[in-house]
Parts: sequence; C-alpha cells; structure tokens
Amino acid sequence: MREIINFNTNWKFFKEWKDNMKNEKLDNGENITLPHTVAEIPLHYFDESDTWLVAGYQNSFKYEKSKLENKRVLINFEGAMAACEVFVNGQSFGEHKGGYLPFIHDITEVLKDGDNIISVKLDSTERKDIPPFGHEIDYLCYGGIYREVQIIIVDNVSIENVMLTGLSDQTLTGKIRIRNSKKESVKEKVSIDIYNREYHICKIEKEVTLQSGELFTDIEINEHIDSDRIELWTIDNPRLYKAEATLSNEDALSVRIGFRTAEFKEDGFFLNGEKIKLRGLNRHQSFPYVGYAMPERIQKKDADILKFDLGLNVVRSSHYPASRHFLDRCDEIGLMVFEEIPGWQHIGDKAWQKVSVENVKDMIERDFHHASIIIWGVRINESQDNHDFYTETNEVAHKLDKTRQTGGVRYIVGSELLEDVYTMNDFNLDGVADPIRAQKCVTRLDKNVPYMITEYNGHMFPTKMHDCEERTIEHTRRHYAVINAVAIDKHLAGSTGWCTFDYHTHYNFGSGDRICYHGVYDMFRNPKLAASVYSSQMSKKNGIVLEPITLYARGERSIGGVSPLMISTNCDYIEIYHNNDLITKEYPATGKYQGLKHPPVIVNLAVNIPGVSEMDWVDIRIVGYIDGKPAIEKTYLSNPTFKALEVKADDTEINSINDGSTWDCTRITVKAVDAVGNRLPYINEAIIIDVQGDGELIGNDNPVLEGGYYSFWVKSNDKKGSIKVTVKNKRVADQTLEIKVK
Repeated sequence: MREIINFNTNWKFFKEWKDNMKNEKLDNGENITLPHTVAEIPLHYFDESDTWLVAGYQNSFKYEKSKLENKRVLINFEGAMAACEVFVNGQSFGEHKGGYLPFIHDITEVLKDGDNIISVKLDSTERKDIPPFGHEIDYLCYGGIYREVQIIIVDNVSIENVMLTGLSDQTLTGKIRIRNSKKESVKEKVSIDIYNREYHICKIEKEVTLQSGELFTDIEINEHIDSDRIELWTIDNPRLYKAEATLSNEDALSVRIGFRTAEFKEDGFFLNGEKIKLRGLNRHQSFPYVGYAMPERIQKKDADILKFDLGLNVVRSSHYPASRHFLDRCDEIGLMVFEEIPGWQHIGDKAWQKVSVENVKDMIERDFHHASIIIWGVRINESQDNHDFYTETNEVAHKLDKTRQTGGVRYIVGSELLEDVYTMNDFNLDGVADPIRAQKCVTRLDKNVPYMITEYNGHMFPTKMHDCEERTIEHTRRHYAVINAVAIDKHLAGSTGWCTFDYHTHYNFGSGDRICYHGVYDMFRNPKLAASVYSSQMSKKNGIVLEPITLYARGERSIGGVSPLMISTNCDYIEIYHNNDLITKEYPATGKYQGLKHPPVIVNLAVNIPGVSEMDWVDIRIVGYIDGKPAIEKTYLSNPTFKALEVKADDTEINSINDGSTWDCTRITVKAVDAVGNRLPYINEAIIIDVQGDGELIGNDNPVLEGGYYSFWVKSNDKKGSIKVTVKNKRVADQTLEIKVK
C-alpha cells in the first residue's frame, strides 16, 4: 500500500543558488516551512525585481532500502514559480518550466541508505521561454515553492492518476493512469469503487496488460451506474462522491467527483439541463507580503468569500490554474469554475507554445475530476489570433476531456472562433457607452454562438477603499449596469467581472504603487461598497443585505449632501428616518434595472422631501423590510468621531505544524469605527500590532489604516498553545484577541 509523506518542513532556503548545493549539505540557510515565497515584499512602491532570484532550497530524506525493497519513491511538487530543477544527491531530474501545475519525479534509483540530499534550484526570474512571461504582464508571479510537496512511496506498479468525472445521466467517464516501473509486461486488474459517504454504491473492474517499456498506461472508463443513490451536483446541492481506484497489490488512489453536465449553448448556459445565468468575478490568488504562498485554509476562504459573501455562482481562475485547495472548496460549496492556462496577451515562439500546450494537458489531467470546473480556457488571455497554436490547444483539450467545452478569452472583435464558446473581455462601459456590446458585433458572425463575457469594468474605473464618495458611487453604478445588461440578454451565458480582489502588478500597470485597484474587495479581502452589487443579489434566506452607497457626510460630494442615495439591498423596500421621524418609504428601482432580482433602491431626497436640502444635518436611520417586517437597519451619525478599533479574526482556532505538514494561519481584520460601528474611511493613522505566543505576524507590525481598514494574517509554528494578538492606537482602547493553536 502507498505511503504519502508530507514534505513541507525542515527546508533550508538560500537567496542565491550555488552549484555545491546539489550534493553538499549546507547549514547556513534560512529555516523555512512550505508554502514559501522567495521574498516578502512591501505593500506599496517596491521593486518587483526583488522577487526575481535564482534561489536554492535544501532538505534531506532518510531512505532505508531494506524496508523499501521493490518500492518506488516519488517526489511531487504541486507548484514552484517559475522554473525548477530538482537534484537528489547531485543527480539532476531536469528543469520543469511553469509555476502553476504539479510535476513528479521518480527518485528511487539515486537514493542511498541513510540521509539523501534533495536540492532545488528555483529560478523566479521572468524568463522569456516560460508562459506567461516574454513580454509585460499585468500581475506579479512572485517566486518560491509556494504549494505543498509530498514524498510518495508505492509499489513497482501503482496508480498514477484518477481522472474520473460523473455525468447527469449517471455515467462515470474518464481514465485511470497506471505506472509500471517493472521491466516486464504485467497483467493487472483495476477496481473502481464509488462511495456515497461510507455507503458503497458500486464496483467496476477492468483488466489490462501493461506493456514492457511503457511507463504509463491509460485505462478508459465509460460506465453507467445503475443506482438510486446518485444525486446530481448542483450549485445549491453540491453532492460529492468518492471514486477510489485499487490495484491487485492494494495500491489505491481516490478523488471526489460529482455527477453533472455543464453545457454552453446559443441561448445560454445549462447545468444538468437547467438554464442558469452565470454571475461571477475573476480571482487572482495573490496576497499582501507573501504573494502566492498561502496555505489551505486561506485558499478555501477565498472560495467562501465568492460564494457566501458575494453570492456568486462562478469564478474565473485568472490567468492560470488555481490551487487544488481552492478547487476542492469550490466542489464542496457549489461554486462553478472557469479554469485557464497561464498567459497574458503575449504569445512566444514555438518552444514557448510547446510549454503552453503542456500546460493545457497538465491542467486538465490534474483537475479533470473537479465537478466545479465547467469550461477549460485554452487560449492565452487577450492574445491575438494564432490559428495553428489554438487549433492544437483545443485538440489537446478535446482529446483529454470529452465532457467539457473549451473557451478562449479575447478582447479583439471578429476573432477566429476555434473554441466551443466565444469568451470575450467586454470593456465597452466607459461611463457613456452601453454596458455591453451585442454579440454579433463582437463575433462578426451572422448567427448566435455560445457566448460569455469574461471581464468588464476593472481598469476602466479603478477604485480605492478610501476614494471619494462620488467615485465609489460610480464604481457601484457601473457594476450594476453590466450585471443588469447581462441578465437581460437571453443569448448570453453570463459574465465574470474584473475582478474580486485588488492585486499586485508591475510598475507600468495599476496606480504606480504596484497595485491594481480593480477589485470589489481590497487585497486584504475587505469589501468596497461595490461588493454590495453582488451580495445584494443573494436570496434573502442566505443573508439580508442593506448597504447604502454613501459615507454620509454633508460636504463629501461636489454638490453637497447625499442625494440621490443608492442603496444595495435584497429587502422588499426601505424606510428612511431623520431623528426617528419617517421621511420616505422607497422601493427597488425595478424599472431601471429590469434584469435584476434585487435592484438597488434609489432615493432622491430633494424631490421626495421638499426643503430637505436646507434642513439641519442630522442623524439618519435606514430600515429594510421583508414581508412587511423590519429585517435590518443601518444608522449614520451626523457628527461621527473615532470611537474604537473593531478587531475580528476569521478563525479562532488554527493548526500547528506537525509531521511535515504546512503552517496554518488566519486573517484578522481591524476597522476604525464611530459610535454606531460605521467604518471611518479617511483615518490614515498608524496602528501597532503585537503578536505573542505560538505564532507570528505576516507583514508589517506598524501599518497605516487604509480606508479605515487594515487586515493581517498570523501564522502558526510547530508549537501547540495560543497566539495572543493586541492592536493599539493611542486615541482608543487597545483590542486583544486569542487564537488557539491545536
């Protein structure tokens, strides 16, 4: 039976690679635990070349040949940015190009009894021979072994991969890949068991001859499962099943699958035959200070934000394959995924394109089993047409996966359609033009085709957390305009806006400070007012939303006052009170936003209440009603002052590092608030963060509040106990909380 050893602890890191690291154990490196970034970077105005290193990592593996006779020892890297050469006792296993997909080496033949030196030469420079590099790109890729590593011990015949998925007609389809390290032909029987939690649903058996000299053999699977215990995977009921493949030597490997069919048609998108309008956003996997290097809990938290806080049903993994933890969580919660290969506008030479084709293959083979993935992106984002290149990427995708369609994200009109779905970045909305363009004007075809908008807004109107009210209103209005237009168009599958979170970029993009402020959340995962456009479309049973798009200050707007007042809500109607006197009752603007289930409420106070513009500036209370009863309210003060720091942790308990596992962490959010808990967006004072106990702070311990917010992450070490966090500002009382480490 196989043994999987987490291999994430006890690494040494060296910022500069030396050739003697291949086979000489060095003790002067930095002690680190994976995931790891080659250089922690400041939040603003750094030099991105600080992350461009040719660095070294070292670890050791103790091998006992007598105990592992007839076994193979494999090492699996889930993600290392951007080129990675692995050495074992000085023996090179070649260079792997690309930072977003896993690679595995059989290191058995070079192992010796006792300690074995495993060294990694990690090149994080933006090399022209590796996608997405070769020209400028609008995001940072950082560097490091930023995903997990495992040592896998298996028999000479073992299961390499389980690429299975279920269809809505209860067909189990895909393939099982077997590794044969013997130097002879072998007859083998494979059993595939499907489980509903602990209940065994069925067994499928296949026999195959593994030919001598062929390392890998694929067994095709296409079987109908006759059972009344199969429920379809849906966005509201994401049922998952365990599919376990087992060989006669008891080597086993399992994945979680769902049974569903996803199809883009000329008249929209259909999940299990039911038409669903896709509403989502794009997501970069980057975080402040540590870039890509965040563990499982934080990857999954992003999926939760998208599904539960924003109420979305789809996410695009721009512009590269996401962490397996993120995809696992999407499977679990019913969040559909558009996954694509690495790239941004630039297409390199033939060798570059060959790496990109390999990315298509590796992406699909790694992620085939994920029920949440509904389409493969097999074109370099926003690139020009290239008939031969994209004919090949589509052929590879269709050969590997006959159950999903392909898309190719472009921004040019009249682009050659080689994919199954015409996926388009539509940045038509500029404050004057229509929110989106008509499909046939974009495709230049004389018929409708499967069509999806994959980006909008974003760079057209970047907005910071602390921007003026007029800008935050326009930011919100533009998101409303597009999702309303998408909802109305019956031939449009849906859209994913640009984007969920602000992200680090190169100096010639964004605001010059190395940040693109294109998100509806900031980099720390704090919501801007425009996030309420999406959250307000949630069903009331999943959360009640009332978010006035205002800072409620008399002189913040150029014209003064807060009229007209836009309110994002999923309530039936709202009432507004001045000093507890009802001044107006308003309903959602269904006439203006006919495509939305929950349009915003728009209140023109000067029209509804004659003379209001001359009245004294007083406290205001807004109440949302559902079924005639008050369900939620929000109060604004006429004279807000800084009263407190509100400090909250996403998790009150995290895990310590143990048995080769990764470090764990949680986010803590600090908000400067007034007496009724409203955020004070223009406080730019510093706070002091003190972390004591069995963990440490990621990033700056003396940051400045931005937009009234600051968030940070605290990470565990190898000790169990607790982490005590205190946040201070001399104007208000200290706030302390405790994170247990188990």
